[in-house]
Amino acid sequence: MTLPICATCGMQYAAPRPDCPICEDDRQWVPATGQQWTDLETLRAGEYTARVEDQGPGIVGVGCEPRFAIGQRALLVKAESGNFLWDCVPYLDDELIGKIRDLGGITGIAISHPHYYATVVEWAHTFDVPVYLHENDRQWLGRPDDAVQWWSGTTKQVGDFTLINLGVHFPGGTVLHWPGGEGGAGALLSGDIVAVVPDRKFVGFMYSYPNLVPERPAVVRRAAELLAGYPFKAIYGAWWDAVVREDGHEVVQRSAKRYLEFVS
Repeated sequence: MTLPICATCGMQYAAPRPDCPICEDDRQWVPATGQQWTDLETLRAGEYTARVEDQGPGIVGVGCEPRFAIGQRALLVKAESGNFLWDCVPYLDDELIGKIRDLGGITGIAISHPHYYATVVEWAHTFDVPVYLHENDRQWLGRPDDAVQWWSGTTKQVGDFTLINLGVHFPGGTVLHWPGGEGGAGALLSGDIVAVVPDRKFVGFMYSYPNLVPERPAVVRRAAELLAGYPFKAIYGAWWDAVVREDGHEVVQRSAKRYLEFVS
């Protein structure tokens, strides 16, 4: 059966439905023209093509052109414990599968928050790998599947990586710390849980980005405290080339301090 994909957020659902809960949530939106649907077969038959580009040392961006739905790109991380996919994109075709396999494939997938769940079950089945999602966001998965491993608590070790539940943006909002990144100086892969903004001297913390709702101060304070114990030079955000290249740890702490001064 052809499975529906929301054209606004990219979430794939297990069966046809009239609404998209992700878009009806106040962190997202339903277009003024109403709910619209597509599917992978339609996307593959259209203008979309695979996009795979280096984003940093041992980190490869994965996505499509032109932009679809939210427009994020995923990151394939080349770690000693095996290639790992951080975040996900809705588009997947034979070209993209071939490019990822040429890079050595992937051993697992983890996702920062529900806006990027996308077609993750398609990805998991294609590469025969597990998906690690935080249980606090279980209600948002559009296509439940046995490939998904729900984890709980504040941290989870997966190979060379530590998943850290910061709770920003969504209760299950998670970042990935790679201590071996940047030649051993450490990298933080943050989606938009810790958002890389145009001014690379700072990052942002929001409950809703499109609707401009700031995150609660207590949540941001906890996030900064949790990240204080992890060294990282670079921060890789959700968008193509959205990377803080230097002083990432200090950037997060500085940004949290400024944020709390403005909103508290």
